[in-house]
Amino acid sequence: MFTISPSARLRPSPFYGATLAEGVCAMTSYNNMLMPTSYGDPDEEYRRLIEGVSMWDVAVERQVQLKGPDAGRLAQILSPRDLSACKVGQGKYVPLCNHRGVLINDPIVMKRGDDLYWLSIADSNVWFWAEAIACERGLDVEVSEPDVSPLAVQGPKAEEVVAALFGDWVRDLKYFWFADARIDGIPVVVARSG
Repeated sequence: MFTISPSARLRPSPFYGATLAEGVCAMTSYNNMLMPTSYGDPDEEYRRLIEGVSMWDVAVERQVQLKGPDAGRLAQILSPRDLSACKVGQGKYVPLCNHRGVLINDPIVMKRGDDLYWLSIADSNVWFWAEAIACERGLDVEVSEPDVSPLAVQGPKAEEVVAALFGDWVRDLKYFWFADARIDGIPVVVARSG
């Protein structure tokens, strides 16, 4: 048995302390972060996900922010999917392919404004790739990683839990749409993705 600990190269999420307190017993590295993978009883974890509600620290799903006059243009260059009809407050599943058409990531793109997009990525350095393409094309866009840490609430009772926290308006969110909200004064984005 060995130990993996937070460091400058492997950072914890803001939920790390709570994750430890809840009894996490296995983690992996993902996007240079620690991602919980087990709390010790896979059958119970599966039951909660299928019959109840399960909450997971998925802060490892980093956001890549595209901000500026050419943000929409860069988002479109990065994805073969037509994003021209994407509205503010809407998310879309977008494959990202390299110049040879090979899939390198498959995030959800969230249109936060006409000049602001977030790519909620899987495990890869999309930030550096997107910035390189923006520079290569001479686009007026800043590519960065905003201070955002996703938390997943999943299972058949998830909607009840989220509605109890934010109100019944969350029930009206369509799949892949999102809205800004607050919890105890902290700004959050509530997204329905699956």
